[in-house]
Amino acid sequence: MSTIQNTPTQRRTHVHVRTRLSADNAARLLCRSPIAAAVATSITLALLAPAVYAQSAPALPSVTITGSPVIEANVVDTFGSAHTSVGEEQIRDLNAIDLSSALRRSTGVAVSRFNPVGSFGGDEGGAVYVRGLGASRPGNELRTHVDGIPFYMGVWNHSLLDLLPVNGVREVSVFKGPQPQLYGDTFAAIDMAPRRATRNGLSGNASVAVGSWSTLVEQAAVGWRSDQADVLVSQGHAKSDGHRPDADGKLDNAMVNANVRLGDQWSIGLLGLSAYNKVSDPGIDGDPTSKTGVFTTRGGLVALSLQHDHAMAHGRLQVYSNSGLGLWDNPTAAQVRSTFELSGLRWSETLTPWQGGEVLAGLDVDRSTGSVAFNGFTAYPGETLRVVQPHLAVAHKAALGGDWSVTPSAGVRLYDHNVFADTSAPHVGVVLEQGNTLALRLNHAKGVSYPGQGAPLLNAIVPPLAGTPTGWRSLGAETMQHTEVGLRYSPGKSTVVDLAVFDDQLKNRYVIAFPPAVAAPSLVNLGEYSVKGIEATWQQTWSPALSSYAGVTLLDASRSDLPYIPEQAGSLGVTWRQGNWRVSVDAQAQGGMLTLNRGRGAADTNTAAVGGFGVVNLRTAYQLPKLGAGSEAFVAMENLGDRAYAYRPGYPMPGRSAQLGVSFKL
Repeated sequence: MSTIQNTPTQRRTHVHVRTRLSADNAARLLCRSPIAAAVATSITLALLAPAVYAQSAPALPSVTITGSPVIEANVVDTFGSAHTSVGEEQIRDLNAIDLSSALRRSTGVAVSRFNPVGSFGGDEGGAVYVRGLGASRPGNELRTHVDGIPFYMGVWNHSLLDLLPVNGVREVSVFKGPQPQLYGDTFAAIDMAPRRATRNGLSGNASVAVGSWSTLVEQAAVGWRSDQADVLVSQGHAKSDGHRPDADGKLDNAMVNANVRLGDQWSIGLLGLSAYNKVSDPGIDGDPTSKTGVFTTRGGLVALSLQHDHAMAHGRLQVYSNSGLGLWDNPTAAQVRSTFELSGLRWSETLTPWQGGEVLAGLDVDRSTGSVAFNGFTAYPGETLRVVQPHLAVAHKAALGGDWSVTPSAGVRLYDHNVFADTSAPHVGVVLEQGNTLALRLNHAKGVSYPGQGAPLLNAIVPPLAGTPTGWRSLGAETMQHTEVGLRYSPGKSTVVDLAVFDDQLKNRYVIAFPPAVAAPSLVNLGEYSVKGIEATWQQTWSPALSSYAGVTLLDASRSDLPYIPEQAGSLGVTWRQGNWRVSVDAQAQGGMLTLNRGRGAADTNTAAVGGFGVVNLRTAYQLPKLGAGSEAFVAMENLGDRAYAYRPGYPMPGRSAQLGVSFKL
């Protein structure tokens, strides 16, 4: 079921305070022994005495699309911002085992990968890009979160997709521009909401699939719920030999989500996540010397939360710690070992002090450090960076007569950094709506992205910068001015059309500059560019048995050398249900684009390119009621047309492939 609604703050406001607990070590135990994790969580519940997440009241009317393929919904909030939601149903129908495959058909999203299972180093071996954001290495233009908590390779300041499993996730939300009322220190965000036990008593589900190239995918979850507590333990394993030599990958992960209710209004929660993965680089097709070895990632996250839900106020406080490492074992170069530690607290409060009014206040505190070693020699011991971000936003919904209403809003996020200069990120918006039929929105927001650990890291390992060892401290924040106009039209309960036109102006990108642009080689804020575009989606329920989705994205960048910005991209999805049968088809057509990460050298340009392509996938399932409601046997086929395509030059994606599996529920 797909619901399009206005959820002002949702569950995404947070604050972090460093704890002494090592998330990597603690959460690693969860991956090794989910049973032990379940026992430990149950003891915690018994000692503390679950939390029901505070739900924000929708400010815009809901429009429901049943069984929408590809995406769950496009959601507009009180402040004129929007995000795209992909739910459990879409993740299943896409047969997705990781984040890039779960988002590969979403409008405005481009992905890269070259192995059937696993992402090599979080770069072009497996990454997600939103309207071109996310290609900078190092760089945090696009930040990934779990339950609102930032989780990424902090020392290189970019995401590692293998640390973000989707098998324990209820919903993935993509925020395609700066939204200071929810997220800071980034231009775009991806947030993964963990699943919870929803049925009283003991429940569970499991699935196993086998397929081409000795691929095996296994997932399981066990949950328990009562009036006072709930806990869900999920686990996943995937491996494949790959479609060509050294295209193998293996993913292992586990997650625990436990909650305890304290009276009628208060609750506490515990979230734990662990992941351990290994992926190989198959190299350029036909050139064995181009292979770069094996990339291992390991990480863990632990978060504690306290939340309340009262008549005129609800909010949540989170305390978190996460850590991990990336180990690149390259036989042709130095072994690179990168570690990261992130910690902090997040607090958010939503108030409704008067009729039609909404006040969102919060505080984010983030701390990061990390290290990089080459062949065992520590080249970068890590800096301690901290940023404090209080934020406040106010909106008021006023009736205009008839079914019409208008909701103006304004707010600001402030930044207090322990090294870089302080700054602010204001935002304004307005939503004009006519009942459930029409909603027009206008939003302007400033995005702020601090250099992070990537700047002192580059200063330490790039030889020409040795003459200015502390030059990175003079950098300022990268900025983005984002303007978006949107429309949502729903002439009936079975149809939703969304349109967005946006203009992104990025400035102060930090680069390594050389004379004569500067007196001596140094890191400076010089880069700027813009990206404009149009996105349109159409969700339609034709009958109780048939629903469809269509989306298109058109992008226009001011620079011709920007990677992962295809000028045209379109996606299509169809879901058909009849009796015990369910058939899902998804397709994508995308124009050619430049690839590979965008370096920090002032003269760096991207020249590697891949051609356009069109791919169709199919998943057919047959329900097996004797195994439990929701149980099924399924066949999933990718690249039905056996088309040749790639996300990186010389790295062909698999041809036609198939998986056969079964899933059941308790």
